[in-house]
Amino acid sequence: MAGHFSHRPVLLAESMSCLDPQSDDVIVDGTVGGGGHAAAILERTGPHGCLVALDRDPEALAAARSRLAEYGERVHFVHASFRSLDTVLEQLGLPRVDGVLLDLGVSSPQLDRAERGFAFAAEHTRDTPLDMRMDPGASETAAQLLASLSSNELMQNFRDHSEMPGARRLANAIVEARRRAPLRTAADLLAVIETSGVGRGRRHHPATLVFQALRIAVNDEFAALEAGLTAAVDALRPGRRIVVLAYHSLEDRIVKRRFRDEVRGCNCPPAQPICTCGRAPRLELVNRRPLRPQAGEVAANRRARSARLRAASRLAEAS
Repeated sequence: MAGHFSHRPVLLAESMSCLDPQSDDVIVDGTVGGGGHAAAILERTGPHGCLVALDRDPEALAAARSRLAEYGERVHFVHASFRSLDTVLEQLGLPRVDGVLLDLGVSSPQLDRAERGFAFAAEHTRDTPLDMRMDPGASETAAQLLASLSSNELMQNFRDHSEMPGARRLANAIVEARRRAPLRTAADLLAVIETSGVGRGRRHHPATLVFQALRIAVNDEFAALEAGLTAAVDALRPGRRIVVLAYHSLEDRIVKRRFRDEVRGCNCPPAQPICTCGRAPRLELVNRRPLRPQAGEVAANRRARSARLRAASRLAEAS
């Protein structure tokens, strides 16, 4: 299935500038996808640099294997989420690395293939299953979540994962609709969204936030990001960098908050006069404001328009 997976890397030049890969470095690409960023990293880390290429989507990993075949044993391909980065590096015997790149969210090939269930704009929504799994062999599908969650759980999911207005109204509508028949396809869910009336008058399609919230829940994306950021910072050598590309405000907020906390170090209450937590700063910011795509890149790749890039460098450990 590798031939179906062709992905244009977003903010490629900016990513390489911030990551600053050097000859013979060991770099982690935690979301290798079609291998666009990975190929640029491997070009810059020759002749003996090593890339640890992770992806939870086996189709993406197969595409990356094909695209990066010329680099041979310089690439370690691992079918895993970046939330397991610490375990992966331990298994590879790599306690420290020279850089980590995380390109978050869903890729164009996943969105464009109706059978993956990520998108609702396809012509044949009645044939589009409510799946949304990054790894088709793991976790529950969106259809299973819609069938099993209570009204309150559905409401909380829509609020936490998309800050969607009308979350309670939609949750109640879903519970009422599934009493009549299971929600199995994108068309089924779109009909409930239309009936509930949520999102009318907004700039984006009313289903945008609904599908976003379900996808994040199915793949446990926020918890995975928190765990992956922790593992990445732990693994970085002093002076080396982590780069994260986020595509919506909620995941960008997680990255911003984690970087801020690692820059500050101490997490004692502000009113406390003396630090008792003992946490030292571990990061310094490479860019204080997120980098955004230029107009030319957005024109060539519309899905790049929402990208935000944040980067930070690991500080030396206190002796």
